[in-house]
Amino acid sequence: MALDDGHVLTIGVDLGGTSLRVAAYTPELGVLKSIAMRTRLEAGPIAVVDDMCDAIRLLIDEHRNGRTFSGIGVGSPGPLELPAGRLHHPPNLSGWDGFPLLGEMQKRLEQTVVLESDANAAALAEYALGLGKTLGIESLCMLTLGTGVGNGIVLNGKLWHGATGMGGEAGHMTIYPDGPSCGCGNNGCLEACASATAVVNAAERIIAAGKAPGLAALKSTGTSLSAQVLAKAALDGDLDAKEIYAQTGRALGICLAGLINILNLPLYVVGGGMANSWDLLSKSLFEELERRSYVYALTAQGRPAANGMPCGGTRVLPARLGAEAGLLGACILPLYSSDTA
Repeated sequence: MALDDGHVLTIGVDLGGTSLRVAAYTPELGVLKSIAMRTRLEAGPIAVVDDMCDAIRLLIDEHRNGRTFSGIGVGSPGPLELPAGRLHHPPNLSGWDGFPLLGEMQKRLEQTVVLESDANAAALAEYALGLGKTLGIESLCMLTLGTGVGNGIVLNGKLWHGATGMGGEAGHMTIYPDGPSCGCGNNGCLEACASATAVVNAAERIIAAGKAPGLAALKSTGTSLSAQVLAKAALDGDLDAKEIYAQTGRALGICLAGLINILNLPLYVVGGGMANSWDLLSKSLFEELERRSYVYALTAQGRPAANGMPCGGTRVLPARLGAEAGLLGACILPLYSSDTA
């Protein structure tokens, strides 16, 4: 992995259901320039690919400057079939089922393109540039909480793809069998209980039921409800907003308990925009971990079975790289593509 080569240029693309970002990157200087735009889902996938490719060409022309161009990394919502590079029923990219994203980009750009799930890209960044680097660990599991919930896994320094590239879909782990409907067609998925979208939906449900006068009053002012607005309301003391975030933390704790029991890794990272509300989530999250994961109860820092573990025991932490993890991960994918499994 050429993460110390200052003469290399890569391009990273972070494709989301709401927005997309494209960046020029060198290992020495980091992100040189980024371009952000709205994802034009209503125009169809070909139009979105055209937008991405136009921005990629622009950044290559602006920043090549004698550098060795090492390729383009793309982080996309899943489920994603690899190595074919096709999307299958992505809940947050309506109209993209079966779309050959990798092939369409390579046809237009005639350059090396490395495609990964957006959560894998974020996990790679946290491993190579963030908490993994700081803590000196070789394996981690990451949940990214945004419009949906992504999941990336690094095992012994390599991204885990599974048999068809769909390994790491904990966002569609069932948390509550009779819970809210999810875009994937299931009920009670983590994505339907702990994403930014889920937080807003929870607020709308209790407002409609007449059980949240403070939030109803806030909405009546014309304020558009968002995860950030609800987090501020919780921090300002609104009890209903606080309970929404407590329930979100419980859902995360239930999911993480299962992941910890199965994987027994040293580090679990919570990223995406919702991680900015870690203080509102963490109390109920850790209560669920203590109740539901005997592996966590045995191996958390300071517990007897934690002796000799990397990081000093099982750790669950907010992401170090914040909202930039997905974009940075996409940027380093071309430098890292030989180290995946």
